[in-house]
Amino acid sequence: MALDLIIRGGTVVDGSGKPRFSGDIGIKDGRIVEIGKVTTAAARMLDADGLIVSPGFIDGHTHMNAQVAWDPIGSCSCWHGVTSVVMGNCGFALAPCKPEEREWYARCLSAVEDIPTEAMAAGIDWSWETFPEYLAAVERLPKAINYGMYIGHSALRMYVMGKRALTEKATDEDMTRMARAVQQALKVGALGFSSSRASTHLTPDDTPVASRLAEWEEILERLRQVALATKRPIMFGVLATKQGDDPTSWAYQTKYIDDTVAAGGRMFGQGTTRSINAIFSLKSYLPFDVLPAWKPVRALPLEEQKKRLRDPEVRRALVAAEAAMKPRDKVFQGGGAATTDPRKPDYANLFALKGVDWDDPSVEQLSKARGQHPVEVMIDLSLADDNQVYVQPLVNESPDDVLGILRHQRTLATFSDSGAHVCQEMGSSLQTHFLSYWVRKRRAFTLEQAIKKLTHDNAVAWEMSGRGLLREGYQADIVLFEEERIRPQLPTVEKDLPGGARRLVQKAEGIRATLVNGAVTFENGEATGARSGAVLKGRLAS
Repeated sequence: MALDLIIRGGTVVDGSGKPRFSGDIGIKDGRIVEIGKVTTAAARMLDADGLIVSPGFIDGHTHMNAQVAWDPIGSCSCWHGVTSVVMGNCGFALAPCKPEEREWYARCLSAVEDIPTEAMAAGIDWSWETFPEYLAAVERLPKAINYGMYIGHSALRMYVMGKRALTEKATDEDMTRMARAVQQALKVGALGFSSSRASTHLTPDDTPVASRLAEWEEILERLRQVALATKRPIMFGVLATKQGDDPTSWAYQTKYIDDTVAAGGRMFGQGTTRSINAIFSLKSYLPFDVLPAWKPVRALPLEEQKKRLRDPEVRRALVAAEAAMKPRDKVFQGGGAATTDPRKPDYANLFALKGVDWDDPSVEQLSKARGQHPVEVMIDLSLADDNQVYVQPLVNESPDDVLGILRHQRTLATFSDSGAHVCQEMGSSLQTHFLSYWVRKRRAFTLEQAIKKLTHDNAVAWEMSGRGLLREGYQADIVLFEEERIRPQLPTVEKDLPGGARRLVQKAEGIRATLVNGAVTFENGEATGARSGAVLKGRLAS
C-alpha cells in the first residue's frame, strides 16, 4: 500500500509529554498509519531533518463564527501552527438567528468583539436560521483548518425571547424552548453550550448582552453542581487582573476548579500565555481619538494625518488636549472599552511594542529618557513608523501570574480570542509565543511539556477523539517547525477584511509546514490552496 505522504527524519514530539525521538511519519487517507522507520513508498516526501514534528495546535477559545464564512485559511491562527479551533465562545454566535434579527446580531458582534459590521455584510451569505443549518453551512465551506463550535447563550436567548432577552428573566416556557434548542444543537454536533457574565460584554446600546440578563439558574445553575451531576467538562477563563475594586485572584479560581474535581467533577480553566492587551496604533485606534481636538485629524487619510502631526502648532494643541481626558477609575475595562472609550493613559502601563519578548519600554520610560510629554513621544514614534503598535495590558499584567496559571495542572493553554477584537487585541499568536517566550527564553517549560499543553491537553478537554497526539490511527494534523526560530512576528494593521475593513494581522517565523487531515495546508508561511479542514462534532452527534 503506497502512502500519500512521508514526513522523513524529523524529531518527533508526540504530544504526550514523553521525551522526543527521531523518526518518520507515514500518512494515508488523512491519518497517521506508520511512525518510526518508514520504508513504504509514498507519493510525496517532506524532509523534516532538523525540524520538530508535533501534533497541530488546538485553540479552544476563538470567535471565528463570522470569519469562517469569508476566510478559507483561518487566519491569523493558521499562521501559528493551529489546526483546530473551537468557536462560539462567550455566548456569541450567529445561530440560531431569525432573518429579521441578523443586523442586530451583527451589531452585537461588532460592539463586543470588534468584528466590523461592513465585513460581515460583505462576507457572509447568511443562509441559515437554526444551529443545525449553521453547522451544515460551515461543513460546506472550504476550510484549511478544523472547526468545532458551541451554541451560544446570547444568540439562543435572543432567538427564543426576542428583545425581552435584554431586559427580562426567562419564563418556564422560554427555558423549555432554549433547552430543546440546545439538545437539537448537541445532536447535530455542537461541542457544548457557552455563556458570558463578563461586565465588558455590552450591546451596541451599552446594555448588557442577553446572557448577562439571565439568572444563574438559566446558565445551568451552579457550575459545580452541574459538573458533579453530569460529569461533563466545564471550563471558564482563569485570569489575573489589577483592575477593579477587589479583583479575584487566579489562585481563588484554580482552587474552585480543584475542589470541584476533588468532589468528582470535570472542570478546566482557560488561560493565556501572556497579558491580554488593548492595542493602539496610528492605523487603528489611539487613546486620544475621542478628544475634540483629535477627531478631525484622525478622520483624515493616513498621509494627511502624518502631515498634520508634523505641524508644531497642531502638535501643541493635541498634546494639550490630553489633559481633558477622563481620569482613570476602578471600573474594569476590556479591549473594546479601552480602545473606544479610553481613560487617560497610565503611561507606565502603556508599552511601545518593539519585539515579542515581553520586555518593551513603557511610554513613561521613553518620555523621561527623551524629556518629552508622553503624547509627543507617541506622535514621534508613530511618525517614524506608522506600523508602531502600543500595548496596554488589561489582565494577566504580571508574567509571574501568567506562569502560575499555566503551571496549574487543570488550566489549558488556549484563549486566543482569534477572530474577535480584530483591531483591539491580538491573541492569535498564543501558541508561537508560548514556545518562543516560556520555552526558549524563560525555560519555564520543556518543549515536550509545552507541546502537550497546546495539543493533547486541549484535545482531552474538548473530547476531540483521534487528535492531539501523533499516534497510528490518529488524524494527521501536524506542524513542522524550527525549535530555535519559532516565534510571532510583530503585528501590523491591514485592510484585508471584506469591504476593505481593517484588522490586526500577526504571522509567525520558523514554521516550515502545517498539515490538516493529512494534506499540506501551509508551507513556509504560505497557504498551499489545500482545503482539508473539517467540522469537529461533539460526542452526542448522531
